[in-house]
Amino acid sequence: MKIMFYGAKDYDHIYFDRLAPDFDCQIDYLTANLEQSTAPLAKGYPAVCVFVNADCGRPVLERLHQEGVELLLLRCAGFNNVDLPAAKELGITVLRVPGYSPEAVAEFAMALALAASRRIHKAYIKVRNNNFALDGLLGRNLHGGVAGIVGTGKIGAAMARICKGFGMEVIAYDKYPNPNLEGLLTYVPLEELLRRSDLVSLHCPLTEENYHMLSRETLGMMKDSAILVNTSRGPLIDTDALLEVLRQHKFAAVALDVYEDEDEQVFEDFSDNVLANDKVALLLAFPNVIVTSHQAFFTHTALQAIAQTTLENARAFQRGEPLANRVE
Repeated sequence: MKIMFYGAKDYDHIYFDRLAPDFDCQIDYLTANLEQSTAPLAKGYPAVCVFVNADCGRPVLERLHQEGVELLLLRCAGFNNVDLPAAKELGITVLRVPGYSPEAVAEFAMALALAASRRIHKAYIKVRNNNFALDGLLGRNLHGGVAGIVGTGKIGAAMARICKGFGMEVIAYDKYPNPNLEGLLTYVPLEELLRRSDLVSLHCPLTEENYHMLSRETLGMMKDSAILVNTSRGPLIDTDALLEVLRQHKFAAVALDVYEDEDEQVFEDFSDNVLANDKVALLLAFPNVIVTSHQAFFTHTALQAIAQTTLENARAFQRGEPLANRVE
């Protein structure tokens, strides 16, 4: 199968090129991401491969369909960027990677919680400047506190196990509770979770229903001393509302690996440019906030699994086999 690979980075070449011969795939790479202007480059390719920051709206899918594309391979778990009704209407099959390394994301979520809470980001800069004073570095213990996990899929369950290992009481909210997690955590309503938790970590997909799940109202329910971590999807949090409560000295720490309107800058180097997203600059002005670049997934283990599953999806489609990872 010929696959046009959009938004390619050097590390993508390493992991996909290693496996492509085993799956009888020819992969051609584009550094440009998928959007209306680049969709015509897929002409002659039955499949395209994209990441979560690609534009897979109706106009783009219509152009891909015109160019003969039948398969959209998502090398990620999220699919909120895909117009699924349009894909179905156009006969484009959408396949994703539902789980590549839940532990990678969960471990990073805890790393963010610790770094933001213990001001490690500030300590690193101070020591680099030969400043060994402890001013501004006072942190909080996690042990003995309450961890609130929003979304208990594979990543949320992995985060719950980590929090349990830290000696925390773990409570969770999910529309579809997992009975296999009994004994590890206790399910509670979202409002109770927000009010009780010392650490709130988001691990749910983005849907129309949970857009701005954390709004002015729900952020206000949380403890002023809470730690908030988001490694899931940026629009789960209303950024304007978050900035408002941060100005009121709410939260011991906030750690965001994802944020609203990140698609135009995620994975790109703007060190010699000006960010169009001024909300990121505002967030970084707060000493208790850490922002990272959608890197929670970024481990050797995860990249190997992403490449493996993506190419298995392509092979299953080509052979007419059952499509376990189909998104509809």
